[in-house]
Amino acid sequence: MLVKTPRPVLLGVFAAVMLAAAAGAWFTFSPALSPSTEVLPLPPEPVRLAEGEDYERCLLALRTDPTGALAMAEAWEATGGGEGARHCGALALLGMGEPDKAAEQLEQLASRSRGSAPARAAVFAQAGQAWLMAGQAGRAFAASTMALTLAPSDVDLLIDRAVALGSLGRYSDSIEDLNRALGLDPDRADAWVFRAASWRHLDHVDQAERDIVRALEADPDNAEALLERGIIRQLQGDTTGARADWERAITLAPDSATADLAQQNLALNDAGPLRR
Repeated sequence: MLVKTPRPVLLGVFAAVMLAAAAGAWFTFSPALSPSTEVLPLPPEPVRLAEGEDYERCLLALRTDPTGALAMAEAWEATGGGEGARHCGALALLGMGEPDKAAEQLEQLASRSRGSAPARAAVFAQAGQAWLMAGQAGRAFAASTMALTLAPSDVDLLIDRAVALGSLGRYSDSIEDLNRALGLDPDRADAWVFRAASWRHLDHVDQAERDIVRALEADPDNAEALLERGIIRQLQGDTTGARADWERAITLAPDSATADLAQQNLALNDAGPLRR
């Protein structure tokens, strides 16, 4: 039995891509972080493409010993491990800091798999997120689109593709996917945050502000939402409010890409007025 499990949520990487500040001296959409500096995009329970003790043991090893997991997967594949071995091996490469190689293998696996449509969609999603980590937003968009052909009403997949579109500078298209996601689940704080960032990049700051209010209503302690609200407040001339939001974001998520961006924004704020 194939089980659809939560996709790897890369909020830290997404924050780096979607939430960097705009306008002049402030950050624009940036490449995804290096895997060596960010939490690995391994889900709590990776989607299952196989069953059995070998598969479970390999997946379990991913978090603590990805190099060992890769060796295990390669040995298992040599003796007929099939899709399970290839899936674990690809995720091991991701854990070892080789997202481009991992993305290639995950994409090939999803294309050829005999698994269910939801399982294949989840593997395409993993490929898309790996491409994003590798700084290949175009390929991330393509992988996310393939995932959506298999699961067109999956909110997580719509958000994934919206992030890829935003990193390509296609903010209006990103908003379209986020509109669909929020129509399916209006309580998704991350979707409100990413739509706010897209509106901001289109210079619709009032609409961005409305969306960030909705995000914080859904999740008052959402660090990404506070980072984005700080950016909006800075653009509106409220430097005191911006500082408070960025400091709160750092407190809530101290070892994250969001905290890094908030700290950089604080430093820029201290350096002088916003340059356009």
